[in-house]
Amino acid sequence: MTGTLVLAGTPIGDVADAPPRLAAELEGADIVAAEDTRRLRRLTQALGVHTTGRVVSYFEGNESARTPELVDALAGGARVLLVTDAGMPSVSDPGYRLVAAAVERDIKVTAVPGPSAVLTALALSGLPVDRFCFEGFLPRKAGERRTRLREVADERRTLVYFEAPHRLDDTLAAMAEVFGEDRRAAVCRELTKTYEEVKRGGVGELARWAADGVRGEITIVVEGAPESGPAELDAAELVRRVHVREEAGERRKEAIAAVAAEAGLPKREVFDAVVAAKNASREGPANGKGLS
Repeated sequence: MTGTLVLAGTPIGDVADAPPRLAAELEGADIVAAEDTRRLRRLTQALGVHTTGRVVSYFEGNESARTPELVDALAGGARVLLVTDAGMPSVSDPGYRLVAAAVERDIKVTAVPGPSAVLTALALSGLPVDRFCFEGFLPRKAGERRTRLREVADERRTLVYFEAPHRLDDTLAAMAEVFGEDRRAAVCRELTKTYEEVKRGGVGELARWAADGVRGEITIVVEGAPESGPAELDAAELVRRVHVREEAGERRKEAIAAVAAEAGLPKREVFDAVVAAKNASREGPANGKGLS
């Protein structure tokens, strides 16, 4: 008989949030695969439990190499417990490869449900929760980040992101550029920990707040696109969308065609809006009025 792969949720902050079954699984597993064995040791000490099985590391750097070894152990009847530093394995954490490989071998996979930064932030955000999508971490490079955001600019479901604190201001600024400064959002910091904080406002306002530096674990929740149809976009919004696409590397002709398709408008109408904005920009300094 084959063994069982157990995915166990771990606390995202307060150790008291550990699911009751976690202690029993830690004590009974034949193998405990941990993203960070040092953090696992601190967790077991806090819970007052002792692992009796073999403890191995399982993180991004060795995930590909270690997966076959763990699958062989599962095929031989072992009970393998997978834990990450915080939250559920596989959700922006190691685990997907192992789950996929186990499923491929018809090995049983089960879970110990536990804390989730995604759902906790979503619930605290004050934004619609009936429909949402999790986008994980955005690319680090500015151009790739804008492109990814542009792909979901018209998404009506609430968006949830993870982000590193030192990139938070750049990410929020990019969101303000692509989504518009007034798109509502919530930055959830240090969830369930001593210094938990939820900062709510437009993404432009939040970007200015984050410019002074923010510390801790970060989850961003962003309101979906408004219900109004794309055909109702005004000229300024059409021009802004063309500029976003140009900055992401598209030629102006291609950007105009894409924005026209999104808005359900003739390409000529979008082209005229871009030309008018360009002419207004040129004429502004000359007559002293500028652009508002």
